[in-house]
Amino acid sequence: MQSRSHRTSLIPQTNKCAQGSVSRVELEERVPNEPREGFVTAQDGTKIYWCARGSGPPLMMFDGIGCDGFAWRYLLPHLAQTHRVIHWHYRGHGRSGLPADPSKVEIPVLAEDAVTVFEHVGAGRAVLIGHSMGTQVALEFYRSQPESVAALILCCGSYGQVTSHFHNSDRLKHALPTIIKAVDHHLGIARAIWGRVPAGLAYRIARLSGEVDRFAIREDDFRAYWSHVASMGPKLFLSMLECAGEHSAEDLLEQINVPTLVIAAERDTFSPPERAQRMASLIPNSELTMIPEGSHAAVVEQPDTVRRHIDRFLLERLGRVSGDFADQ
Repeated sequence: MQSRSHRTSLIPQTNKCAQGSVSRVELEERVPNEPREGFVTAQDGTKIYWCARGSGPPLMMFDGIGCDGFAWRYLLPHLAQTHRVIHWHYRGHGRSGLPADPSKVEIPVLAEDAVTVFEHVGAGRAVLIGHSMGTQVALEFYRSQPESVAALILCCGSYGQVTSHFHNSDRLKHALPTIIKAVDHHLGIARAIWGRVPAGLAYRIARLSGEVDRFAIREDDFRAYWSHVASMGPKLFLSMLECAGEHSAEDLLEQINVPTLVIAAERDTFSPPERAQRMASLIPNSELTMIPEGSHAAVVEQPDTVRRHIDRFLLERLGRVSGDFADQ
């Protein structure tokens, strides 16, 4: 077994960008170069949307379930200052088409879609950044294309079986098949309820329940996420969640031989930090960063903190001058 070198770092929480850095609005708006975008056809005929921004070493982003860029709203424009950032939408998400075969939403299938996008764009060796379920998809991409990966950055995610550890319990895993069966039997009612929960109400519930950091999350950010989830429909979302719960890349972790940064959030209830700690302990030459007070949405709650961790990692482990470092 390869020797392991781990580093755990902790940066105090901040709800504002650090002095001398850009604001959230500036981060969102600072996207150099006109984006290139298009569609590729997956192996089963599903149309997959992709977009590439910026120039420089390639970097590919992997969303969480129900997301079409929610987590990358502030990080993408920052990284696009010095990287060619490739973002794409899962099947049934954003601008991508619905799965040609509704049953084909397993994690390895999503990874195949990513490889199809990657080969079409012609990226070379890329850094893969995954959030939530995107961690699992990025790991499966590495499994199939290790020679195409320069490094991994895994944010608020797990290597698998996520429904067995939601709120540190396996209740969701056992309840999910019953929920899916009920949705199948009453699909019209389920769709009506699913799409009509007001974003403002969902935002208040998420804050009060502790699923997000109520002091750091912005309502505009949450609304963007909720609007997209509502547009997906319950059947696709729950099917993908079930697949994420059944998948595991644990067997792969000890074989990973690229620099890896694992970012965990102290109050993440969907991917508890203990899972991230175990993932980091199994990946050779990895390092773990914990975001204080952060929830599963830490990437948008504390974008400046996450950005600084990623900038340092890219500089120290790959020698890539990124973001603010480019101005020094």
